[in-house]
Amino acid sequence: MSPELLSILVLAVVFVIATTRSINMGALAFAAAFGVGTLVADLDADGIFAGFPGDLFVVLVGVTYLFAVARANGTTDWLVHAAVRMVRGRVALIPWVMFALTGALTAIGAVSPAAVAIVAPVALSFAARYSISPLLMGVMVVHGAQAGGFSPISIYGSIVNGIVEREKLPGSEITLFLASLVVNLVIAAIVFTVCGGPKLWRQGSVEALEPGDRPEPGGTGKETGPGDQPAPGGAGTAPDSGTTLTRPPPTPTRHPPTPTGLAATRLTPARTATLGSLVALVVAVLVFDLDAGLTAITLAVVLSAVWPDDSKRAVGEIAWPTVLLICGVLTYVGVLDEMGTITWAGEGVGGIGVPLLAAVLLCYIGAIVSAFASSVGIMGALIPLAVPFLAQGEIGAIGMVAALAVSATVVDVSPFSTNGALVLAAAPDVDRERFFRRLMVYGGIVVAVVPAVVWLAMVVPGWG
Repeated sequence: MSPELLSILVLAVVFVIATTRSINMGALAFAAAFGVGTLVADLDADGIFAGFPGDLFVVLVGVTYLFAVARANGTTDWLVHAAVRMVRGRVALIPWVMFALTGALTAIGAVSPAAVAIVAPVALSFAARYSISPLLMGVMVVHGAQAGGFSPISIYGSIVNGIVEREKLPGSEITLFLASLVVNLVIAAIVFTVCGGPKLWRQGSVEALEPGDRPEPGGTGKETGPGDQPAPGGAGTAPDSGTTLTRPPPTPTRHPPTPTGLAATRLTPARTATLGSLVALVVAVLVFDLDAGLTAITLAVVLSAVWPDDSKRAVGEIAWPTVLLICGVLTYVGVLDEMGTITWAGEGVGGIGVPLLAAVLLCYIGAIVSAFASSVGIMGALIPLAVPFLAQGEIGAIGMVAALAVSATVVDVSPFSTNGALVLAAAPDVDRERFFRRLMVYGGIVVAVVPAVVWLAMVVPGWG
């Protein structure tokens, strides 16, 4: 067996073990880089670490650190409630608010699972209260996260653009961002139409109530607050609303409760400063071309120094598993590059003789594996493996990279992926087995259809 084939088989084993044994793929990739680099490629430590993505490490740590501070001081909760108030409680717009909100969060640097973890519980609580399909609401949240996921300052966007730059491929940050945005927006519109969205327009407007307040016809009076005693039978009343509010008995939880009522909607000095920091990050990167990671770390440190109580747990909430994953996989890909595997594999794909067939096969490989494993890990492996194939010039690099990126991330609605699992866990008052099956069927449809569609739209025309 050739060393190149052996190194690819080891990569496949890494994906299989990470999927079936719940071991971080990055840790496995570091171990594989050490074993293959030392025993097969005869590399020393410097050769193995040559592929370590130091720039991406700083970006991942910086933006997730800043976002952890925003979550700790309640800025993200304020954003959620502000978005709902913005549409004045129109039921049909709530799924789109959640879509836009998760898209905005990932676009400014939040890790996709972090954005979904924040928005999904609120979104699915609204779904249960207003008889919105939980599948519709969950899918809107996940596709929203992916819609903004490839902005130039996002995690996914930084990763893919960094790989493209490192591999000296033609690239377009705006094309990559718009490709993911348009595909996910179209999918969301289809799902909204199929899953009862048009019926929601007939429900009119409702007041934006706090999660846990359930509307019932009739009654007036005072709204039951977090510290108030409920009226007999558990009922209180909302002022001037003509609606009786009932609050279910609290359930024990190990985590601090999410701020509600005035605590969630008040714009405190810490939240104002955090919102300003998020705007400053966007301006610094897009206008002044500063490094996103270093800028984000600096802003997070300033916020932590001024409000240490709010931020003392932020470092622990940095997406360390994602950092380990990305750095490990890209380090192993660096070993593959050092030993010539990438060139060997690219020539093999090109040897199929039908470049468009090879391209669609790569898109399906990315979609299928990503539905069960890490999207960012797949992108980190597939794009470098396609470099020699793209260098032949028969397939446009910009369109191919965009198609691979979309194929590997749009399938995150699968219940086996992190985002899909978060949606499944956040849905209240549902038959979880039935909801799991619905997510699985929907994820299967996405895997079967989307790679072919993006291949037709982005690769066949020859972009780039």
